[in-house]
Amino acid sequence: MADQNSSTRSVELGSGGAPKPGSGEEPHLSRELSNRHIQLIALGGAFGPGLFLGASRAISLAGPSVIFVYMSIGFMLFFVMRAMGELLLSNLKYNSFTDFAADLLGPWAGFFTGWTYWLCWTVAAIANIVAIAGFVLYWWPDLDLWIPALVAVVVLLLMNLPTAKAFGEAEFWFVLIKVVAVVCLIVVGLILVITHFISPTGVEASFGNLWNDGGMFPRGAMGFVLGFQIAVFAFGGVELVGTTAAETKDPEKNLPKAVNSVPPILVLFYVLSLSVIMAVIPWSHVESGETPFTSVFALAGLGIAAGVIHFVVLTSAASSANSGIYSTSRMLYGLAQEGDAPGRLGKLNSRRVPANALAFSAFFLLTSVVLLFSADSVIEVFTTVTSIVAVLFIFVWSMILASYLVYRKRRPELHEASKFKMPGGVVMCWAVFAFFAFIVWALTQDDDTLVALLITPFWFAGLGIAWVVIRRRPAHVARYTAFKEELRK
Repeated sequence: MADQNSSTRSVELGSGGAPKPGSGEEPHLSRELSNRHIQLIALGGAFGPGLFLGASRAISLAGPSVIFVYMSIGFMLFFVMRAMGELLLSNLKYNSFTDFAADLLGPWAGFFTGWTYWLCWTVAAIANIVAIAGFVLYWWPDLDLWIPALVAVVVLLLMNLPTAKAFGEAEFWFVLIKVVAVVCLIVVGLILVITHFISPTGVEASFGNLWNDGGMFPRGAMGFVLGFQIAVFAFGGVELVGTTAAETKDPEKNLPKAVNSVPPILVLFYVLSLSVIMAVIPWSHVESGETPFTSVFALAGLGIAAGVIHFVVLTSAASSANSGIYSTSRMLYGLAQEGDAPGRLGKLNSRRVPANALAFSAFFLLTSVVLLFSADSVIEVFTTVTSIVAVLFIFVWSMILASYLVYRKRRPELHEASKFKMPGGVVMCWAVFAFFAFIVWALTQDDDTLVALLITPFWFAGLGIAWVVIRRRPAHVARYTAFKEELRK
């Protein structure tokens, strides 16, 4: 939950967040991430298979109306981000959204939010590894799926063991590659539209394809509703900004920049890329389970470029999983510091990286290997896993909003003094809650996603049992008391 043990919270620090020599204290997480790092980490979490692979399923379900699906989700999540930003800046001793959830809603909220967020990104990383295994088949169609999945887990672990700054730099370049790929897709697609390119099937590239084949809502209202199922997963990761607070340089300056920019950038890229794809390839010709990005380049006669884009898509999945394993390790580290997870997970190595927490999360990623053995297809596994993630993310986003409502009621003076107020305030909180209820209902309308929705209550039941066990432990009570005392200083 917090980034420091309660016994070391007030220790005087040297540069980089390390204890001064001779202090005898354990090392802390260090503030090494700049604005570009935290923005790209958040974009890296969201820019992955949700766009490159999941978009094909969303298009097949909703048709061109999928554009409005992505726009509406991005619009609503902007307010979740602003609520999170105002809360984090209201007390710079909050190191993540689990901190303010525990402070404002109670220790149970920090426990439930922290562990659920860990599961969010563990399952999301599994979905990304499943996607990686599927993308590798582009070059080696006869390769057993478990091999690239296992290699991906090992590589992800090794990428996260260096310093936070090294991770931030690596993720920055990974995401930059993805952004360049999306920009290239948009440019190539626009050129095809402008030159009135005719595909081998005789279809002319035109923005008229967005409405000429059954209109903007060819699947009707229910098709539009079903589009939300996969699209919600695509936005999972926008809140990663809230897990980097403990390692962010100058948070009062950099956090607002990241919070304001990430949702609009995502919406812009999603809407532009999907519009171009459906202008070049009519929505009814998009095959679920195939990435339409490579299809656009193939139609342009850029066969080699299509192969390169397929590699970029693979690295994008790895990047998204990389952001996920980063966030899960930091969340586990914080939970351990507050007594909500085994103490060994709260240890840092000599490079101030939570190596034990990283290894713990990486172990659970091996579940992807089992899933690939048991399912009939990659897209089947991907759909089920991403539906589970969507429900879990909605819970975490809802806890952020619930914390904001309590903050407004109990600490109005902090809201008045805030320089980064959430637009719409309480009214928009309830509007977003209603939107989330709509998405949960949408998940009940398809058998694949309904199964995922029915699985998640077992997770919360398990958390409830675990909370009953640990809530009265003296170590947990002492750490939470120290945590509250430190926040009041």
